[in-house]
This record gives sequence, C-alpha cells and structure tokens, in this order.
Amino acid sequence: MENFKNKVVWITGASSGIGKALAIQFAKEGSRLILSSRRVAELEKVKHSCGADPADVLVLPLDLAKHDEMPDKVQIALKHFGQVDALINNGGISQRSLMIDTDLEVYKRLIDIDYLGTVALTKALLPAFVKQKSGHFAVVTSLMGKFASPLRSGYCGAKHALHGFFDALRMEHEKDNIKVTIFCPGFIQTNVSVNALVGDGSAQQTMDEATGAGMPAEVCAAKMLKSMKRGKYEVLIGGKEILAVYIKRFFPRLLHRIVMRSSVT
Repeated sequence: MENFKNKVVWITGASSGIGKALAIQFAKEGSRLILSSRRVAELEKVKHSCGADPADVLVLPLDLAKHDEMPDKVQIALKHFGQVDALINNGGISQRSLMIDTDLEVYKRLIDIDYLGTVALTKALLPAFVKQKSGHFAVVTSLMGKFASPLRSGYCGAKHALHGFFDALRMEHEKDNIKVTIFCPGFIQTNVSVNALVGDGSAQQTMDEATGAGMPAEVCAAKMLKSMKRGKYEVLIGGKEILAVYIKRFFPRLLHRIVMRSSVT
C-alpha cells in the first residue's frame, strides 16, 4: 500500500472539479501539493481550501496546449520541492458536436490539450522519476477511452490514445519502479460539459443532464486516491455506465444499440 504522507503530488486541472477534489483529498493525507491549470486565481482558492500549510502547496500555472513549456515547468517543480513523487494528469477539455459539424481545428485542439499536452508533461518529468527510481503517473481519461458515443468523436479519439501511451509507459518503466494508474470516470458532477467545445470551437456553456446527476467529484477523488494507494493499473469510476465497458468487450453490437437509444448528454 503506497503512502502519500509528505510525498509531493502534482495535479493538473486542479482549479475545479475532480482536480480540486483530489487536491483536498491528498492534503488530508499530508501530501505536499503542486496545483496546475491556466486559472491562477482559482488555483489560489483551491490552495486555501486544502487547509494545508501554505509552504506545502505550490501554485504552478500551466497551459497543456503549450508543449514546449513543459520542461521548464518540471524544473520549477523540482527546484521548489526537491523532487516530485506523483503526477496526476487530470487537465483536459471535452467536446459536444457531431463530427460533420466539427471544424478540424477543434480536433487539433482536443489532441493538443488532452493527449499531446499530457504526453509532453509526462515525458518532461519521466527522467526525474527514472533517476530517483520511483514515481507514480496517474492519468484521468474517461469511459470514453474504452468505448465511444455520439457528439464526442474527437474527445474519444484523444482519450483512447492516452490508454495506449500510458499502458506502454508502464511496461517500459516497470524496471524503474514507476507506477501507472489509468482512471476512467463516467458521469461526474463537474463543469466538463459546460466547458466542452462545440463544432466551431466555442464552449457549450450548458450542463448535460447526465453529468449534473453524476457522481460527486469528492466521491470520485476518494476512489482515485484509494486506487493509487493500491497501485491499480486501471480503474472504472461511475454508476451503471461502467457496465458499457464489459458489454463492449463481449457484445459490441448490443452496446451500439444501447447507446443509440440513450441520451448521451
């Protein structure tokens, strides 16, 4: 069982939702925190909400679309705390648009942020984990990384890609005592649908009914912490929507029919 007390845990997308809930959970564990997102003012609010010693929480602004900046961000984090013990790649953006109505630039943005931004930060930190012969990478994908749904074609593509990358990372660096946990949340009560991109690249600005009725972010974060402690490889989180993963595996045509009859927003 991994112990995160006094460990340095870096969380992206930490300004709200699952990221904020994770920050509070790890603060309760006695972890030292690095909080990243683009919204500095919101990160400062999360820092205060954690109730930790301010010296144990570093606010480190970061834009996942700016891949070239990741090595510098890693150096700032390492210089501040001396090392990083875990990186939780939680930052990202979703989509709600039919593919025929979606500009190619929207797909590029989804890949730049959800996939390549996460890969860039992970790769920048990887040499430090190899050098210290320890580290834990976690990545928040989605159940959409396991199966697909209308209105999320680019989002599904980016999330599927994360599974391939992080499964390979686990295999290549098991010898370095580096752990990898992939989280696949379903409907969680966050602003993911409000901020989701529509076909022209603007935000949807409305809450999906299923998301609004989903699992509280605090419950999701508690499950994630417990799974990281246990060194789980892959974790499905949510309600009955989790069943779709198993239906897809054994009865893909049946899942197609179920999804086509369901409200996907």
